Amino acid sequence: MTVLEQLGLRAKTAARVLATASTAEKNDALLKIADALLQNTAYILEENQKDLENGRKNGLSDALLDRLALSDARIAGMAEGVRAVARLQDPVGAVLCETARPNGLKIQKVTVPLGVIGVIFEARPNVTSDAASLCLKAGNAVILRGGKEAICSNTAIAAVMRGALEQSALPADCVQLVADTSRESATAMMRLNRYIDVLIPRGGAGLIRAVVENASVPVIETGVGNCHIYVDKDADLDMAAEIVYNAKTSRVSVCNAAESLLLHSAIAEKALPKIKARLDEKQVELRGDERARAICPEIAPADETDWGTEYLDYKMSVKIVDTLDAAISHIFTYSTGHSECIVTENQNTAEQFLNEVDAAAVYHNASTRFTDGGEFGFGAEIGISTQKLHARGPLGLPQLVSMKYKIYGNGQIR
Repeated sequence: MTVLEQLGLRAKTAARVLATASTAEKNDALLKIADALLQNTAYILEENQKDLENGRKNGLSDALLDRLALSDARIAGMAEGVRAVARLQDPVGAVLCETARPNGLKIQKVTVPLGVIGVIFEARPNVTSDAASLCLKAGNAVILRGGKEAICSNTAIAAVMRGALEQSALPADCVQLVADTSRESATAMMRLNRYIDVLIPRGGAGLIRAVVENASVPVIETGVGNCHIYVDKDADLDMAAEIVYNAKTSRVSVCNAAESLLLHSAIAEKALPKIKARLDEKQVELRGDERARAICPEIAPADETDWGTEYLDYKMSVKIVDTLDAAISHIFTYSTGHSECIVTENQNTAEQFLNEVDAAAVYHNASTRFTDGGEFGFGAEIGISTQKLHARGPLGLPQLVSMKYKIYGNGQIR
């Protein structure tokens, strides 16, 4: 039996215990994890510093280093995220519907854990605690496999969580980390059908594509975010500038950051300089079509690849369109189905956009940065699903359960 198979067997065994754990037992374990994260902040930061030093030596971009970096505040945020999950309603055991058949059978449809969830992710150590806390509350064991960039941080966080679980009624093996960060270990995990019930990738386009193409374990595909903001001819331009500034610059390394700006031609001459001036405060590099460059010649020329690129950097594409339909068509062509926004004071225009744009989250007059499990009231999240089967949007507690039917009879035969 390989090391990964041993992890899988231990996770499967722990999942059996966890599936019938009470809400009180799960919440107690989560609160112990939150306390342990805070108590071990210095240790976690020390290990995170090793990852940051290695990242700088290996030439990681500032955006990737930002994803990797932890601080007192970020660890406190991780702990609060775990506590927020503990406060949420337990999704397991809910009766979704109940029917009585003419033959006297009573049928209940109830929520149950998925079982063992595998999470493959890249350089974001907070995913370790976010994913584990959500899986635990939903009654699932979790096998975590992070990237080599964050291995020291992830190992420390996982060790702290397992130590806390040892002080609870739940098995420590509810949370396990794959120490091998080789490509081979990722591929083997994608095919661990005997032990893993569902696989969730969280990271860039390359990782997600590799999982979708190579996994034999069922996959919930989380999304690359080429998110658009369309500023309509009836937009409040001051509002538009603030929304674009927030969506692009508040944190450029995340999937819900805006990457593309579309402007209606009727307001482009006023809107583009105003929005550009705001983005200039963070030295955002704009790449525009000919019409955008005619208004602001200092904008770099865009090529076809810019329209479909998730920059994860201080860069943004800009295109001028003549109609709402043209904006929607552009989004249809280049969207990754993550989050799309319209800024307009025209309610009919907004409703057409919200109805016709096919994405997990569509916004009217609000930043795309709200596509987040915490902001949606789900507690933490494992990722943002851009697929349509089983779950779409932030993967919080409600999306981490399945269902089964309980049938009550008194001797019926067919």
